[in-house]
Amino acid sequence: MSAMRPVAITMGDPAGVGPEIIAQVFRRQPAWSSRCVVVGDVGVLRRAVAVTGGALPVAVLESWDDVAAVPAQTLPVLPAVALKALPTWGQVSAAAGRAAVAAIESATAAALRGDVAALVTAPVHKEALQLAGLPHPGHTEFLQVLTARHLGVAVEQVPVRMMLSNDVLRTVLVSIHVSLREAIESVTFERVLQTVRITDRHFRRVLGMDAPRIAVAGLNPHAGENGLFGREEIDVIAPAVAAARAEGIDAQGPLAPDTVFMRARQGAFDVVVAQYHDQGLIPVKYLGLEHGVNTTLGLPFLRTSPDHGTAFDLAGTGRADPSSLQAAIQAAMVYGDVGVAQDTVHPSTF
Repeated sequence: MSAMRPVAITMGDPAGVGPEIIAQVFRRQPAWSSRCVVVGDVGVLRRAVAVTGGALPVAVLESWDDVAAVPAQTLPVLPAVALKALPTWGQVSAAAGRAAVAAIESATAAALRGDVAALVTAPVHKEALQLAGLPHPGHTEFLQVLTARHLGVAVEQVPVRMMLSNDVLRTVLVSIHVSLREAIESVTFERVLQTVRITDRHFRRVLGMDAPRIAVAGLNPHAGENGLFGREEIDVIAPAVAAARAEGIDAQGPLAPDTVFMRARQGAFDVVVAQYHDQGLIPVKYLGLEHGVNTTLGLPFLRTSPDHGTAFDLAGTGRADPSSLQAAIQAAMVYGDVGVAQDTVHPSTF
């Protein structure tokens, strides 16, 4: 175990369910105590342990290397911030946002240095991030900026995409957290082709697929019906798919968005490239949040997260379901090469 790099887990918004579900996962998986490190505030994690039943010791670490010696069924924490007061459960605040940001920055720096095998992020609250002065709408965009800064390049030189997946369906998004009007404007030849390329590269390099089958959804009803309901498919999406195929990528489309996800679930495709946030995420979330995993494609390290938010209405109750976070950590351990056997996870999950 001493030679293995750990997985870093950020605590998320300290007023949300992130710390609670982290504590619950470590109870479910006692052997993970020497493989994963939680980055955040020690007091926040101790409170989470208490509200979820106690009896889970918290080990405060000084370095990433210390995790190898942590005993089973212990919560290892590497402090990234020391809050003067614990945020009130379920309340948006700048202090909670700043604490979440500090954990993300610390863990991301470790991932970029190669100190950890992968990064798992517990949910953050977008309004709290804004109150904390963060100009980015979510994790994906923030990680992109931190990576570009570390590499000394423009943000545009670190193109990233969001993939949401469960055991029967994977979707990758052309655009992420923007208005629907802006999302439609984002459906350009360059962006669609770039999304297909990033998807193909991830499935080959990370998931080990020789020729991933990529379905590209149309933007309009019935994929435009030959221009009757819009020309984006004819003028933009179809040429991008053709360009991808010319590069040796097994991409098909544009396909009718009201049936393509069903076809992928039935095994016709390995992944669906969706044109905007809700088009791609609703089908996956409808199938259940319990085992969904959010993965950021395009970063120089593996990042996963649960497919739900801070759930302020459940914060402090100890009743939040940790299954999605557990799936995200397990994916990070498998594909971050921490040492978990490949066959312990259904290969279509991530």
